[in-house]
Amino acid sequence: MVKIGRINKLTIKRRLDYGAHLDGGESGGILLPKKYVPKKCQPGDEVEVFVYVDREERLRATTQKPYVTVGQFAKLRVVANSSSGAYLDWGLQKNLLVPKREQHAKMEEGKSYVVFVFLDKKTNRITASSKLDKFLDLQPPNYDEGEEVDLFISYKTDLGYKTVVNNSHWGMIYKNEVFQRLHIGQQLKGYIKIIREDLKIDISLQQSGYQRVDNISQSILKTIKDLGGSIAVTDKSPPEDIYSLFGVSKKTFKKAIGALYKKKLITIDTNDIKLTQKLD
Repeated sequence: MVKIGRINKLTIKRRLDYGAHLDGGESGGILLPKKYVPKKCQPGDEVEVFVYVDREERLRATTQKPYVTVGQFAKLRVVANSSSGAYLDWGLQKNLLVPKREQHAKMEEGKSYVVFVFLDKKTNRITASSKLDKFLDLQPPNYDEGEEVDLFISYKTDLGYKTVVNNSHWGMIYKNEVFQRLHIGQQLKGYIKIIREDLKIDISLQQSGYQRVDNISQSILKTIKDLGGSIAVTDKSPPEDIYSLFGVSKKTFKKAIGALYKKKLITIDTNDIKLTQKLD
């Protein structure tokens, strides 16, 4: 079944002077305009296309890939305003509309906004909205602590970064736990830290507890070896210095070197950490 607003793999039924007809199954034939038809393709070949509805409510296809598809969040720039709403650049020739009723606040030309892209059931048109709350899951979050999740950074607040978790729920990354550069619209992996009694989700960018210690321990040992057997970083060093070297929080770092110290693989002095034995 053809999915409007998404990438589809469709078969070419026949070539025409003005393009190619694609087999849309129950949806019927779908026109792929000539300028998007791959060279040397023949009937029976499969092509990857983005499917949309044109002004005459006909299905059309393009081999252009948008920045975002239906069901996803993205940060997009307003390129024009009209009486209908704001138009966003989303990588296709035809811009994406955010109707006025779907704007959380009036959008200004030249500025970028986080939006959700959906298929309007009334018009069957691909539409965007900056009213994000209504597209997130109203069901209680069902995650395990430490579970890896997909994140979309949506807003920066006084507390930290508000993020969409698995395209379904709001989560918060607290600023005192961020040791890397984050930007609005960024997609990355994170971990469930805790689901609070009010069902709000706290997110960590690193696995908690001892889950990562073995890998981090190996990284620490290798780094010390590469630097000649000692390194001027300890558990007293600033979190930023630790993150720049190892990509982990100070808390995780301290657990890792604690484990290494107990195994007598390192010594920890006031100003540095040293290997106790030569590594192969």
